[in-house]
Amino acid sequence: MRAYDFSPLLRTTVGFDRIEQLFRTLERASSENSYPPYNIVRKDADNYRITMAVAGFDEDQIEIVATQNSLKVSGKSEEEKDEVQYLHRGLASRSFAQNFELAETIKVVGATMENGLLHIDLVREIPEELKPRTIEISKPKGKGKLIENKAA
Repeated sequence: MRAYDFSPLLRTTVGFDRIEQLFRTLERASSENSYPPYNIVRKDADNYRITMAVAGFDEDQIEIVATQNSLKVSGKSEEEKDEVQYLHRGLASRSFAQNFELAETIKVVGATMENGLLHIDLVREIPEELKPRTIEISKPKGKGKLIENKAA
């Protein structure tokens, strides 16, 4: 695995202590197993959808846990009770755990499952205090007035 130096990216940032950790997590995730396959789609500026191919899993076998900055989707496969002799096994039915890093403003709003696809809907909710605002420039107090010095 190649080690990257992220310091040039961090030179002009303030308060982004978590960003290097995020880069390291993404670097690790790209080299790990990506089962089951998934898509991440931007529906519009504030809505996203993760779609995972979970053929062979029921809703009660899948667990979705959202924390402040991450989403974990895991599936627990039940072993087949009667012995089956497969001539070809192209459908994987192994257990899985998939983690997604979420921005602080991304919230999970729901999940549905249809035709072997798990859809997880996400929305960006920016709190009022985080929205851009214009800062007015004011003059310092006590300056700007000229007091005349009268000589007697």
